[in-house]
Amino acid sequence: MIKEGFEASRELKRETHHTELAIVGGGLSGVCTAITAARKGVKVVLIQDRPVLGGNASSEVRLWILGATSHLGNNNRWSREGGVIDEILVENTYSNKEGNPLLFDAILLDKVQAEPNIRLLLNTAVYEVNKKGDDTINSIKGFCSQNSTEYIVYAPLFCDASGDGIVGFLSGAAFRMGAEKKEEFGEKFAPTEEYGELLGHSMYFYTKNTGRPVKYKAPAFALDVAKEVPKFRKFNAKEHGCQLWWLEHGGRMDTIHDTEQIKWDLWKVIYGAWDYVKNSGNYPEAETMTLEWVGTIPGKRESRRFEGDYMLRQQDIVEQREHEDAVAYGGWSIDLHPADGVFSEKPGCNQWHAKGVYQIPYRCLYSKNIKNLFLGGRLISATHVAFASTRVMATAAHIGQAIGMAAYIAKEKQYLYPRDILTEGFISELQQELLKSGQHIPKIVLQDEGDLVQHAKLSASSNFELEILKADFALPIDTAVAQMLPLEAGKVPDITVEVDVTEDTELRVELRMSSRTGNYTPDVTLETKSIPLKKGRRTIKLSFSATMPERAYAFVTFLENTAVSLYRTNTRVTGVLTAFNLINKAVSNFGKQTPPEDIGMEAFEFWCPQRRPDGHNLALQVEPALRPFDVEQIKTGVYRPTTAPNAWVASQEDTAPQLKISWEEPQEIRHIDLFFDTDYDHPMESVLMGHPEDVMPFCVRNYKIVDDQGHIVFEKEGNYQSMSRIELEQPVITSALTIVVDRPSENVPASLFSVRCYN
Repeated sequence: MIKEGFEASRELKRETHHTELAIVGGGLSGVCTAITAARKGVKVVLIQDRPVLGGNASSEVRLWILGATSHLGNNNRWSREGGVIDEILVENTYSNKEGNPLLFDAILLDKVQAEPNIRLLLNTAVYEVNKKGDDTINSIKGFCSQNSTEYIVYAPLFCDASGDGIVGFLSGAAFRMGAEKKEEFGEKFAPTEEYGELLGHSMYFYTKNTGRPVKYKAPAFALDVAKEVPKFRKFNAKEHGCQLWWLEHGGRMDTIHDTEQIKWDLWKVIYGAWDYVKNSGNYPEAETMTLEWVGTIPGKRESRRFEGDYMLRQQDIVEQREHEDAVAYGGWSIDLHPADGVFSEKPGCNQWHAKGVYQIPYRCLYSKNIKNLFLGGRLISATHVAFASTRVMATAAHIGQAIGMAAYIAKEKQYLYPRDILTEGFISELQQELLKSGQHIPKIVLQDEGDLVQHAKLSASSNFELEILKADFALPIDTAVAQMLPLEAGKVPDITVEVDVTEDTELRVELRMSSRTGNYTPDVTLETKSIPLKKGRRTIKLSFSATMPERAYAFVTFLENTAVSLYRTNTRVTGVLTAFNLINKAVSNFGKQTPPEDIGMEAFEFWCPQRRPDGHNLALQVEPALRPFDVEQIKTGVYRPTTAPNAWVASQEDTAPQLKISWEEPQEIRHIDLFFDTDYDHPMESVLMGHPEDVMPFCVRNYKIVDDQGHIVFEKEGNYQSMSRIELEQPVITSALTIVVDRPSENVPASLFSVRCYN
């Protein structure tokens, strides 16, 4: 028998934790912060007020994860975020390519639970902050509703990734809520009061076709959407989940304290919308459909934004300004929504893209007046306009990794405060540690003297040369297509293509490149050719007189002409891609961006890849052959294509590719890093959409590492991740290592971005 006490005064159970980094918020930003720090030996307590991790990406909200790749709807090539968030997205694509949100929950939980340095507290809401002095947090207090336990967490460093900024707010950190006026930062896109100063919340619903008639009776609280919600006049019954991102409300309310009311208002719309679909008679296709799931908490977009030593602004994004303390990047459009949301007559969003990705400086990631507080996720120091781009989850996760690594640097330097990393000159060390972990920072290159490969002699069984891509089939030029080719500065090689012509016509071909190094917006036309063609199968040799001013990707562009079919190839190669002048309405891409003159955005065309199985390279011949795929590319310190492929690629015919690393003297090696191509151009949306493959076609699946005596040092089968980190149980002493890889497929030659070795 369990006896209960009868004391008049009772206290909650209490647990006290002393840790090195306390993170509040278990969305993607908090998760990536925690994993990054924990893997570097930092003790972490991760506090999440929900039963699962992921925030807006979790099964409770079910929003797909996106960032700079923007649904393949902008000109940001090879821009999927690297490091931990890449690892998570690749893992999800491998084991959950259909996009089941429940399985994604499990993937996040698994990743966090695998780290012994993380103590995870779910269902725990922080409600109190205790300080030592005016500007330093000493501890935080939270309550778990599921086990009726109060937690007190002490730490020298805190990260607020809670979305609404509960720790920052309670600690007295400077913050803003609402939109800045145009005059404060010179932002021409700053919204008017009529448009509104806050983005609202969204809730989604899922439907299912049962194959038999299903009736539906709406609850009494359901809204008559036909009368009150203008957007349902054009509703498509087959859309569900986060395709209904425009089911948004609350921008005129307090998006923190009015959240419960906003939730009820959105429920009224959702259940009323389904009543309209099922019972209005306008959607006969919905007869056999049922409402399978409705969100129970809204996905928040905006509330508090906290002030750091710098506030990111519109000009940083549009002009792609460079910052010496860059630690992350963004690439989503500046995406403002009308404050009236689903009840507005205005378009659901107002998206304007930059011509490429932009850097995010470290100065935006910590509080300007609370010494030991990092700012994660959508809390970072940015204006309302800049926040409209930085707020998306993959960007927030990428920022989180920078914070996690900064916590490691701070610990290693005897617990510096966040600002001290900048003022005491450790930014370069932070950047280099991030790059070593797989994170990409535009314009920053890894320079790692500790990497033994940098001082080694390299050789390979073969090197790919882009000379001939054989013709496999032809497709009409019903959309303008450009073959992206990595060219050196100087004369452009001759390019020969094959076409089928159905009637006498003239084909227009343009040689283009980007006006900015590292961008993929082909806004500079170097040369134009108009080629008369007679009916039949023809060969076209393009000899350009123009020269490339620098090493960069050129766009050999064939403008729309349905009388001409270009031959394509089934061969796919790391760092070689076709782009199309496509329309992608999901991200306000109508083939060309033509903004009003007074909003500070640029006009340009969109040239985007097609998703596989489409998007084939053109069949072509290049004279002289392109040779940027040699083995020395593994030393570049960049693990994705930028101005060049940055990868060793074996020849297509090489069925047993090998890369040999040799030293004049034997080396003791304990640790090896390999970086493979998991197609950084593929967005890998986490839910709803699904993907054509579970493993990217460029990725080396099987490999082994052999020493100078022919002994296998390490062997792996079934790889699908971007980065393989090999910690050898016993160090190997050798004068050479040979990496033996399997060719991914007959149509895809093997490639490798980098090999790094450490003793």
